[in-house]
Amino acid sequence: MSKKGKVLVAMSGGIDSTVCALMLHHEGYEVIGITMKTWDYATSVSTNSKKETGCCNVDSFNDARMAAVHHGFPHFILDIRDEFGDFVVENFVEEYLAGRTPNPCVMCNTHIKWKALLKRADALDCDFIATGHYAQIQQHNNNRYYISKGLDETKDQSYVLWGLGQELLSRTIMPLGKYHKTEIRQMANDMGYPELAKKSESYEICFVPDNDYRGFLKRKVDGLEQKVAGGWFIDKTGKKLGKHKGYPFYTIGQRKGLDIALGKPAYVTAINPNTNTVVLGDEIDLEKNTMQVNKINWIKYNGISDGMEALTKIRYKDKGAFSNLYNNENGIKVQFYEPVKSIAPGQSAVFYEGDDVIGGGIIQSNIFNF
Repeated sequence: MSKKGKVLVAMSGGIDSTVCALMLHHEGYEVIGITMKTWDYATSVSTNSKKETGCCNVDSFNDARMAAVHHGFPHFILDIRDEFGDFVVENFVEEYLAGRTPNPCVMCNTHIKWKALLKRADALDCDFIATGHYAQIQQHNNNRYYISKGLDETKDQSYVLWGLGQELLSRTIMPLGKYHKTEIRQMANDMGYPELAKKSESYEICFVPDNDYRGFLKRKVDGLEQKVAGGWFIDKTGKKLGKHKGYPFYTIGQRKGLDIALGKPAYVTAINPNTNTVVLGDEIDLEKNTMQVNKINWIKYNGISDGMEALTKIRYKDKGAFSNLYNNENGIKVQFYEPVKSIAPGQSAVFYEGDDVIGGGIIQSNIFNF
């Protein structure tokens, strides 16, 4: 038994998870690799698409297994298609049908991936689980575990990890959080995997590898196009501007692909699934000072005091905006110091104190009456 402990490493076959596993192996941990099959590629894209997702194909499975075999540690493939599909995919579809914009990576991390890893780690008598995320886990002097941004700001993934609970964080190792991506590529070269250093990265949703979420919705929901076709674009006064293709096929802030000519740029500013209407407006109409956030998970502290200042991010690549947070019966109301654009219900709001994640939740609305 290693003095460092036994660790179950999630290996996708890509550069980050492979370097993570080999790094821990070289540091003296007893490593077991595990690759999770979350989705059947063939069921997720149109028959005309030849593109393959980077995390659920045979080549990726083989790359992960070969790295493990070459370095002498065990590797398993874990089929979690039922667990993943029942929750993540159904949530994805339901959110769009409710006029919201979901973040399936957050849902997967929060409700599926980590819990599936920890369950198998316990079955294999592992002390820890590890992933190749660019984020850091630390322990506060209040004994709570929390997430901090990865050193490489361009790769930081702390935003998608806000839903992890204390038990999961206390058992998780993220060794890549202290490195830049360029350093990880060099490590892959030095470890004898130059092909990984050159491997392209996938930023698509794993079950929508062709990046066509509208096509995915049409294939998942029988007759969806017919059910939602013929709705109206309206302005903020309710005036009808023209027909649209169906409210689930639009997102807050969208400008391109509206197929309507108004003589000026138009943006989606609101979506009403009950009336199948999509509100269009000017860019300035996207600016909001407040929003309501629910389904809160606190990480660094066990709650906050009213008026606490935080840098709030409303999307993955968002730089964040300073705000004050206020408790209410539905979660947290957020008041921004300056207006922010394109607050989309269904997306995650993540609250930061410096580089540390205080907590996060799901945006419920982009309007709040103080």
